[in-house]
Amino acid sequence: MQPMTIPTERSSEAAAQKQDHLAGEVKLNPTDLAHKIVDLAEEKQAVDITLLDLREVSMLADYFVICTSESSRQTAAILDSMAIELKKDGLLPLHPAEGDPGAGWTLLDYADVVVHVFDAPTRSFYNLEQLWKDAPVVLKIQ
Repeated sequence: MQPMTIPTERSSEAAAQKQDHLAGEVKLNPTDLAHKIVDLAEEKQAVDITLLDLREVSMLADYFVICTSESSRQTAAILDSMAIELKKDGLLPLHPAEGDPGAGWTLLDYADVVVHVFDAPTRSFYNLEQLWKDAPVVLKIQ
């Protein structure tokens, strides 16, 4: 009788990625997805972009991408760009964007990566970096 093995979350993730690849789809792993989202935010000139690694402090998501836009129009451009570019990779948010570009805080939830786009006053008020201070900062772009 062979010993029973219980797959770990990481080995399950690798198996799922292998199966997706065999089906003709290549999905980004959470780290690559987070970095792609940072790049997309930077392309649309978001400011004060922060990538937090939540893997050791929360089961909510693997990463938070937090950025600031300077207008509701820019917020919409950032969110639209992310939605369009990630859809090309077969990635859709779990829900439509939460919040409204004019409300000061909009959220996109890609399961492993949650994107927060703030205006400056709202970001300062909620101060997510302080709330999640135990999460390592992977990168910060001013």
